[in-house]
Amino acid sequence: MSPVAPIWRRFLVACLALAPTAALADGEVNLYTTREPGLVRPLLDAFTRETGVAVNTVFVNTGLPERLLAEGENSPADVLMTVDFGNLADLVEAGVTQPIASAVLDSVVPGNLRDPEKRWYALSLRARVLYASKDRTDIESFTYEDLADPRWAGKVCIRSGQHPYNIALIAAYIAHHGEEAARTWLEGVKANLARQPGGGDRDVARDILGEICDIGVGNSYYVGLMRSGAGGPDQEEWGNAIHVVLPTFEDGGTHVNISGAAIAKHAPNQENAIRLLEFLVSEEAQEIYAQANFEYPVRAGAAVDPIIAALGTLSPDETPVSEIASHRKAASELVDEVGFND
Repeated sequence: MSPVAPIWRRFLVACLALAPTAALADGEVNLYTTREPGLVRPLLDAFTRETGVAVNTVFVNTGLPERLLAEGENSPADVLMTVDFGNLADLVEAGVTQPIASAVLDSVVPGNLRDPEKRWYALSLRARVLYASKDRTDIESFTYEDLADPRWAGKVCIRSGQHPYNIALIAAYIAHHGEEAARTWLEGVKANLARQPGGGDRDVARDILGEICDIGVGNSYYVGLMRSGAGGPDQEEWGNAIHVVLPTFEDGGTHVNISGAAIAKHAPNQENAIRLLEFLVSEEAQEIYAQANFEYPVRAGAAVDPIIAALGTLSPDETPVSEIASHRKAASELVDEVGFND
C-alpha cells in the first residue's frame, strides 16, 4: 500500500464530514456537487424527509473529473451534480460516470436534455435571453441571428465570449448553421459591441440602465435574482430597467443550458443514487428549483416562479444539448480567431 493512501483517506473523510456522517452503508448517498450549498440544501433536506436516506455532501468548486480519477475505485462518490452541459460532457469524457437505468428519468426528462447513453440527465433549465432597454427599444420578438444585424451597431453588451454561457450559445449556433456561418455571425456581433466583453450578466442590465448599450444577452435566472431584490436595491433597479425577450434561432427555439447530474462510475450506493435523481425530477423538487434560483423546471407542467413566468412561455430549442456540447472546442477557437474579447 502506498504511504500516501492513509493521508488521502483522511482527506476524504474530512470532506465528507461536511455532512452528518461519512457513508458507505444502506440508507445513505454521497453527493459531489459544484452547486452552491444554499441552492442544493433545500432539495437534499426534502429528499431525506421523504425517503429517510441521509445525503453526505462534498462541495467541489473545480476539478471534479480530476478528483474522481484520483480517487479511482475507492471513491465514495455516488451522485455528481453540476451546472452547464459542458461540465457533464467532461465527466463522461473522463470516464467517471455510468449509464443510469431509470424509467422515471426517461419519462420526465426530454430526450434532447439528457445524454444519449443515459450517463447524465438535466434537472433544471436556464434560458439565454435578450435584455433590452425599456426606454430605448421596442422589441417584441428577436432571434439570436439578429445580434449581428448592423442596426445594433454600438448597442450590444455581453460578458466574455469565452465564458461557458456564451461558449454554449456559440456552440448552439454552430449546431444550427455550421462553423463558417458562426464565424461570420460572431464577427457581426463583435462589430455591434458597445464595450469590450466582460463582467457578468447582471452587469449587462446595469450598463443598459446606464445607457452604455441598448441590448445585451444574459441568463434568465439573473432576471429573477435582480427583480426579486435578492441582490439588493441597485440590482433590483437594473432588473426593472430592462425588457426581457425569449429569443429563438431562426430554425429552432430558445437556447437553454442546464443543471444536471450523473452517477459516479464506482458509486457504492447506486440504488440510493438513482432514488435521489428520481426525486430531483419530482414535482416537489422541481418547484424547489424554481423557487431557490429562478430556474425553469425540466419537468413539464411544474410551477415556474412568477417573475420568470412573466417573461413568457419558454419553447426550448430541440437540438440535443449533447450535440451542442460537441461544438464547444470549435466555439472557443472562433472566439479567439475573431478577437471577440479584444
